[in-house]
Amino acid sequence: MRAKSAPLKPDAETPGIRTFSIAGRQLVAPKVAPGLHLVATPIGNLGDITLRALETLAGVDIIACEDTRITRRLTERFAITAVLKPYHDHNAAAARPKILEQLAAGASIALVSDAGTPLISDPGFKLVREVSAAGHRVVALPGPSSVLAALAVAALPTDRFYFDGFLPAKEAARRTRLAELARIDATLVMFESGSRIRESLRDLATMLGHRDAAICRELTKLHEDIRRAPLGELADAADALETRGEFVLVVGPPPADAGMMSSEDLDALLLASLKQSSVKDSVARAVEMSGRPRRQVYARALELAGQGRARGANDRR
Repeated sequence: MRAKSAPLKPDAETPGIRTFSIAGRQLVAPKVAPGLHLVATPIGNLGDITLRALETLAGVDIIACEDTRITRRLTERFAITAVLKPYHDHNAAAARPKILEQLAAGASIALVSDAGTPLISDPGFKLVREVSAAGHRVVALPGPSSVLAALAVAALPTDRFYFDGFLPAKEAARRTRLAELARIDATLVMFESGSRIRESLRDLATMLGHRDAAICRELTKLHEDIRRAPLGELADAADALETRGEFVLVVGPPPADAGMMSSEDLDALLLASLKQSSVKDSVARAVEMSGRPRRQVYARALELAGQGRARGANDRR
């Protein structure tokens, strides 16, 4: 159902009426059918909200959101009077049963994230699983997504892509993860925070080698910034990078002639893995990721492990 286009009279006071406003024009929203409605919200520019999203947010009984302060900015912008309830990582276990009870009683509930499409790097998955298992309706309202927006502007192949969320915060774990991602024959999409963007760019250049990439900062916002270059160039310029804002990194697929992992990349993979795992486990992972013979990888792992022990002994003297 579409919103009625006729404006309400300014002095109308109809009990229970549901409305929203666009450019000063007040519109009536129909009551939304019972169920859980997954509503994509803008990732920056509030003008990216869809008409269907506004109708739904105005017409549901409850909006479940990560941060009520952030969602309230959106609802106030479009004059939506809604009941906002927090649903985030810290309260999800306690909040889910209450949401299920409300749905069982016939409520209509919208789930939104702070920005973008729900369930993409936010806690909605378990809620959708339990709501579906209970037999309630789940409806997706597509819309803004920073993953797709970054892919669209990165000027990199989009026929196959792999989204990996946020990279690990610690260098060793991050490099181990990047070694795993290096073998994926697809464009890679990752989120990163401003506090780690420089370190991550350097590790990306080290672990993934010569690939084209794009840094997408503050997508759809006033200070949107897109930088496209080979990873090595982006890493070399990392110190001059503005770190305020939110980042999406897009890295092109491995070149067709990538073949066997280079000696430098193999050493980086082994060193990162040896900090967390045994020689046996590190070798098994490196053989799988590098395409190199096990005997060669094992010999190099023993050599690197021995160097590490020798450095440790010297440090204790």
